[in-house]
Amino acid sequence: MGVARARGRLRPMNQPIALKSDGLARRLFRVADLDRMVEVGVLEPDERIELVRGELIPMAAKGARHEILRINLNLYLGDNRPKEISFAPEPGWRLAEFIYLEPDFIFYSAGTPYAELKAGDVSLVIEISDTSLGYDLGVKAGLYAELGVTEYWVIDAAERVTHVHKTPTPTGYAERRAYPAETALTPDRIRGLTLRLADIPGT
Repeated sequence: MGVARARGRLRPMNQPIALKSDGLARRLFRVADLDRMVEVGVLEPDERIELVRGELIPMAAKGARHEILRINLNLYLGDNRPKEISFAPEPGWRLAEFIYLEPDFIFYSAGTPYAELKAGDVSLVIEISDTSLGYDLGVKAGLYAELGVTEYWVIDAAERVTHVHKTPTPTGYAERRAYPAETALTPDRIRGLTLRLADIPGT
């Protein structure tokens, strides 16, 4: 453990250590460490893992309800977004040395190369939650706010409610509000896009 193979040899990962509030130390991983884990077979290339402040978070398999909603949203958003806005479905987002996330959708200016995308460049992040609602509304909301994502939506696939987060601060979003499926929502920085969840098949 704690090593990775490169060009036929093993090399240390040199993970930093952090002391958490429970008094126990944690070995922290970098995004580069995840790449090496895939390279040597510790992780599968399609394994669903997120990295939050250096800690590995295994993600549950996506259920049918999540996938039906995601597929139909993908079709709707692709057809209805303004042409000056790009969107990436299920991107592997390398936000910082110790942060790697896989949101369902991110929206950003079409003139920004994806490889150079920073949190502040993003107009909207959408997560679809089925079994991960607490994580998406808690840990990930705090992380996105801290990083400066201006608007973050969490769509509760079971209850058909959209939790809208705005005005990021270092301690979380200052504005948080839940909207029923019948409400037409428009992101602050994507004025040409309106989403009414009740109109999306599968919801």
